Amino acid sequence: MKDIRATEVSSVTETVVSTRKPQPEVTVLVEPPGATTAPRRKRGSGGRLRALDGLRLVAALMVAAYHYGGRDGEVGEAWGSSPKVQFPTLHEFFAYGCLGVQVFFVISGFVICMSGWGRPLKSFFASRASRLLPAYWVAVAIVTAVFALPVVAYQAVSPSDALVNLTMLQMPLGVDRVLGVCWTLWAEVRFYALFALCVVLPGASRRRVIMFCAGWMLAAVIADNANMPLLDIVLMPEYAPYFIGGVGLYLVHLDRRDAYAWGIVAVSWLIGQHYAVQSLWHAAGADGFSYRSSTGIVLVVTFGFLAVAAIALGWLRWANWGWLTVAGALTYPFYLVHEHLGWVVIHALHRGLGLPSGATFALTAASMLLLAWLLNQYVEKPLTPRLRAVLAKNH
Repeated sequence: MKDIRATEVSSVTETVVSTRKPQPEVTVLVEPPGATTAPRRKRGSGGRLRALDGLRLVAALMVAAYHYGGRDGEVGEAWGSSPKVQFPTLHEFFAYGCLGVQVFFVISGFVICMSGWGRPLKSFFASRASRLLPAYWVAVAIVTAVFALPVVAYQAVSPSDALVNLTMLQMPLGVDRVLGVCWTLWAEVRFYALFALCVVLPGASRRRVIMFCAGWMLAAVIADNANMPLLDIVLMPEYAPYFIGGVGLYLVHLDRRDAYAWGIVAVSWLIGQHYAVQSLWHAAGADGFSYRSSTGIVLVVTFGFLAVAAIALGWLRWANWGWLTVAGALTYPFYLVHEHLGWVVIHALHRGLGLPSGATFALTAASMLLLAWLLNQYVEKPLTPRLRAVLAKNH
């Protein structure tokens, strides 16, 4: 399977919804030095942040639009021609879908700070591992099996590389990827590790989270110019602003008057839009698949920050429909399977059955959502709590 440049592959990683119920409003207590207690909840303020679930699905659909109609390469083989031909106008908008990954990273910063606050390290690890691994393992197995079929035109990875992919460490090991989108999971895992070591292990507090955000941002900016690959791997300069911005927005969620939190968010947005433009903008030219303007890139990054900010401030509390919880549950498995299996479905529907481009696009997305629902029902629901219980068990 061909390796794809990370800056041009969208993702998302799944930003994992905590097993603890998020609270729309939280009272922030004045902390003594070294305080690690979780914020006290306001009476009667219970309720899931369902708008966050909906935003996750929006980001996932942005990513799918990019993979199905916003880039060239393997998906062009599935269509039989460039998506530029299949979608003469829409391909220019689909090309911005790769920025769904930046939106996901902002959501992830918010959710991981929320889920890690007041939680012991073992519980935090058990929660993250049990949420990520079951669907991931099954997705790797399904894609490997499908790509090994003689009727499928795409090259499968070697059996050895497929086994390494089960560890989620294929990126640092330089092994061929079964799931092209897994590069974002590698970014997520590194963020979890940094947050666990710097915040969860010593105990979460407002002061410690602020120092974590400030220290990581400064170190990431320095690492960007240090020309030291190890620092780039650990500190992730190009992705750090989005995770940090999400963490800052969780502090805003705790106290909207927190000037430090707003400062973290503002700096994260300023630096984040810089990295997005630097990575994804190119000069207009006939040889390019499509032209993303720097203004358009900045607007999409801004949308991600503003959408999470609106949720943090409670402005979208009215979006409390039950189906949004289902949408949020489908996001991660959909993200895992939609790209490579989507190519197979596109080829079958468009070139095999002769369906029009628009119908093929819609049916492919719908079929991947159906597969995501099956994974959620028959893999995640039964296996996630069992794996969490095993990992969190005290010995």
